[in-house]
Amino acid sequence: MHTAREVAANREADRLMFLPVSERVFAKKPRPLRVATGALFVLAGLAVVPATPARAQNFFEELFGIGRAARPPQPPRNVPVQPPPQPMEPGAPAPGEGAETRPSVPAQPRQPVVLRVPAEDNVAGQDLLLNGLNGSLKIERSGSAYTAQMTLPGTKISQPTENCTVKLDGGKPMPLSAEGRAQGVSRFSTASAECPLRFEILDGSVLATPLGSGSACTFTAADCETTPSGLWGPNAAALLSQAGEFDTARGVADKAVRDNYKIMTQRARGGDVRPIVQEQAAFSSDREQACRTYAREGAHGYCHLRFTEARAIALATRLGANTATPTAANAPARPRRSRAPVEGMNPDAQGAEPFADQ
Repeated sequence: MHTAREVAANREADRLMFLPVSERVFAKKPRPLRVATGALFVLAGLAVVPATPARAQNFFEELFGIGRAARPPQPPRNVPVQPPPQPMEPGAPAPGEGAETRPSVPAQPRQPVVLRVPAEDNVAGQDLLLNGLNGSLKIERSGSAYTAQMTLPGTKISQPTENCTVKLDGGKPMPLSAEGRAQGVSRFSTASAECPLRFEILDGSVLATPLGSGSACTFTAADCETTPSGLWGPNAAALLSQAGEFDTARGVADKAVRDNYKIMTQRARGGDVRPIVQEQAAFSSDREQACRTYAREGAHGYCHLRFTEARAIALATRLGANTATPTAANAPARPRRSRAPVEGMNPDAQGAEPFADQ
């Protein structure tokens, strides 16, 4: 006897036999190929999964995307965690750049720079020349009193091309009146009716300024007109050997002027700054005008040095600094004298026999 399955299959075959060929293809039932294929893959996976339950669980977690591959990475244990970098502040140096790598900014001066103030008697007994060229000025000290003898160079009034000289007060010693140190350096004045003058005592020189209405002094009886204003100092020939020392001291004095000028402008208020700036500009102009006539100034720079030192001291005085205590050395240290060799004690001396006792 045939089974029910065989009977059903025979009936289906008979039915398809009487259908057209084009309809037989569509009349066939599709086979479950995809389902069978998926089942085969699952069975194959189960075949390779280890028998351990924990490993089987890990396999399915990785297969369905819930295992370690889908989790965020975890930091290793027992390892110190570095803190996140802090946000950089505006203007802060970049990493690897410290204070030593950044360009150094010069600090603003806080206290006035004080140079050594020349003693009022440092020019006593010296013969000084106007601009190191001509004329004569000699200051003498007697106790606490000072006198001056002065010969002024000039040109004839009737013949301006010819030179002339006039001895102030007939060549007699003129008493000098002390005027204190309003600008830091000692000041004296003469009471001569013909040509009143003010003297500012600098280091090895004297700055003379007429106190009359003009810069010239006229002597009608002597037919001579003189211009005594300017720096009275040593002869230029005596200054050339010290040109290097003057140049070094000039650098110190220039810096002192700049620092004191900055402090003065910082302390000024509003409209008070402009007069200070104008005064500083006038100083530079006056220095150039006064020193360009000093003999061989370009070779030694003596006049520029003394003018600059006087300006630095004046600014420090106006700033209220104690000028009795210098804070900067404007005079180079003198070289130490070498000791003369003692005969008989120096084995390298001429005529000595080295290692004579050996």
